[in-house]
Amino acid sequence: MKVYRSMDGVILENDAVYKSINLATSWNDLINREDLHDFLINAWEEAEEYRGEINEAKLLAPIGSQEIWAAGVTYFSSRLARMEESKDAGGGDFYSRVYGAERPEIFFKATPARTVGPGKEFRIRKDSTWDVPEPELTLFATSTGKIVGYTIGNDVSSRSIEGENPLYLPQAKTFDGCACLGPCLFVPKEPLVNNTKIEMVIERDGKEVFSDETNLDQMKRSPEELIRFLFRETSFPGGVFLMTGTGIVPGTDFTLIAKDKVSIKIESIGTLTNYVGS
Repeated sequence: MKVYRSMDGVILENDAVYKSINLATSWNDLINREDLHDFLINAWEEAEEYRGEINEAKLLAPIGSQEIWAAGVTYFSSRLARMEESKDAGGGDFYSRVYGAERPEIFFKATPARTVGPGKEFRIRKDSTWDVPEPELTLFATSTGKIVGYTIGNDVSSRSIEGENPLYLPQAKTFDGCACLGPCLFVPKEPLVNNTKIEMVIERDGKEVFSDETNLDQMKRSPEELIRFLFRETSFPGGVFLMTGTGIVPGTDFTLIAKDKVSIKIESIGTLTNYVGS
């Protein structure tokens, strides 16, 4: 079951059939249910057919008041890229260590106000010279730490700033328009399978300038492990989104520029498309 947060209200999708539901509670209360899958199945039976179109212009990011956090260096390819970008600053060894450590790298990413939904423009920093999108499976966990849904995240990053000094990570990761989320919250009965594919395509002036793909089985850490560490000493009354790291890293010869189109596809969830703002 997929649930969309739209200007038209809450919309459910099941096997390409769409229905609209009326909520007696807020979006925050809806997604923070531990029985979210069963609740949506029951709501589907009573819902009315949705007669509109799933239009990006009307879709909102599937986030209410929750924070977005992120995990880093969860793929071997990310480890190599981070070591390369920070070697001149003497920080390359840090990324190698955290990849093999018991404790993962987890950091704060964005507030809802700094997050954009499907079809919207995101930002790259004006004081950065090397910027990339990072396509990531994003978990949603309830206030108790139970993973009940998945969405697609774009963890926009300034590699020039992070590479200058790893201590600049917060500035490289968190700024206005730094995160993309959507197009829906996918709420399956069972967890996503390990061979789920993630794909990213970047277009410039209508031409493809980068594409790559990976699978979730390339992640060194499981979603459950990342959530356990996130919840160790931090509470999230309305639940939390967690980006799980990227296995797709454009090379050192690539940087985003204004008007680039970034499309991220994850099997079972859909495609999240966003544009670099001018």
